[in-house]
Amino acid sequence: MNVFEAVRENGITARQAAENCGIKINRNGMAVCPFHKDKNPSMKIDRRYYCFGCGEKGDAINFVAKFYGLGKKDAAVQIAAAFGISFDDSRGRKPPSRRKRKLSPEQRFERAEKKCFRVLSDYLCCLRQWEEQYAPHKAEEEWHPLFCEALEKKDYIEYLLDILLYAPLSERVELVTDYGEEVLRIERRLEQCVKGTAGGTGTDHE
Repeated sequence: MNVFEAVRENGITARQAAENCGIKINRNGMAVCPFHKDKNPSMKIDRRYYCFGCGEKGDAINFVAKFYGLGKKDAAVQIAAAFGISFDDSRGRKPPSRRKRKLSPEQRFERAEKKCFRVLSDYLCCLRQWEEQYAPHKAEEEWHPLFCEALEKKDYIEYLLDILLYAPLSERVELVTDYGEEVLRIERRLEQCVKGTAGGTGTDHE
């Protein structure tokens, strides 16, 4: 059984492959597309994937190939290694152990920028939801902490996302470099929300 047959025989889905690449997928099976400047989740990922924004589509092998810039066979071999799938190629070799690829500075920045954009986009979605869900219905009603957080942070996060979308490279590099710690704090904040432990302290920024 060659590597393509082995991956498909084991039923590896595009969702599994995407999550293994670090892509966060919401409960509706939607994710921010890593293949174009996606402001809100526009990629549907399940057994296969399809982006309503840029039109990219395919299966698990297509996703990994596109994400890492690999040929399809190399992508299939990488999936096999990641999920412990054995296969026989024409020379009877088993999949090599997964090795970390040495990234160039440009590739490291691109990866950091993608993560920054994904985390900020997810946070903005939460803020918009909180602003609507927890809005007070009476003038004398005490404001919910999440509503206060949404009012305080929404414009700020939109501003950061606009820089990542439209600013020159130098400004984007500066943002990714200067706000790395803050993005990590926001990511932890989102993890708390997913676990249902979101409090009212919010995420501080300078």
